Amino acid sequence: MSYTTFIKPAEAHALSGDVLFIDCSFALADKEWGKNEYAQAHIPGALYADLDKDLSGKIIAGETGRHPLPQKQDLVATFTSWGITASTQVVAYDAAAGFMAAARLWWLLKWAGHDKVAVLEGGKKAWTTAGYPLDNKIVTPAAKPFTAQFRDELLADAEDVLASMKEGNSCVIDSRTADRYAGQNETIDPVAGHIPQALSRPFNANIAADGTVAAPDAVKQYFAKDFEKGNVIFYCGSGVTAAFNVLLAEYAGYPLPKLYAGSWSEWITDKNRPVAVGE
Repeated sequence: MSYTTFIKPAEAHALSGDVLFIDCSFALADKEWGKNEYAQAHIPGALYADLDKDLSGKIIAGETGRHPLPQKQDLVATFTSWGITASTQVVAYDAAAGFMAAARLWWLLKWAGHDKVAVLEGGKKAWTTAGYPLDNKIVTPAAKPFTAQFRDELLADAEDVLASMKEGNSCVIDSRTADRYAGQNETIDPVAGHIPQALSRPFNANIAADGTVAAPDAVKQYFAKDFEKGNVIFYCGSGVTAAFNVLLAEYAGYPLPKLYAGSWSEWITDKNRPVAVGE
């Protein structure tokens, strides 16, 4: 059996064979925190993926967002170095229950054509709460060729979003918290607000305090009106937390929506692009 959206700790602990755990712990306010958290204790055999270095590309000032997508050849090289093949069940997790960077890795693998990837529900905290072990051994995986089949139809860019605003044939969804959508308490990006016509669907609205994700039917209802048009585009601040909403959509049974990977931090690099504030 393969897992393609979420996996519970008991299910992950029972896995055998070609399985790879990847710790994606990361904090925007302290970029060394995740690496240090991993070094102290992680799921046995897990590798560490750094959001900035492994799961993002080069930032070009005035052109890209804060976490641009890696170049395809670089991503293939990373997955090759981690030993991911077509048979590998990847389990991505975060130390915290917010699933931020784990969902980014999930999306990158989906984009590259690898479906056997799931996010550990509740992250490392849920793993330890269930009584499963951790260790601090650093693993060096054997490189194996990763065969990519990139699905660029999962991507949207700024021009796609502008066209959708003009034609009214898409549903653009902002995955940030409601205060940032409204242009309040913006402490990350230099311009506050949201893309005009975008709806607010905070990425963490379906996560309980313990990291438990709402049932598929509840998530399906949460997004029901959004998917009526059949062309949904998710974005966030830099294309990371929006990946979690994409994950939720597939978990709920919807076809994989598009991700505007550049997101708000790229959108605002062009002063000609419109900005809205308020609810």
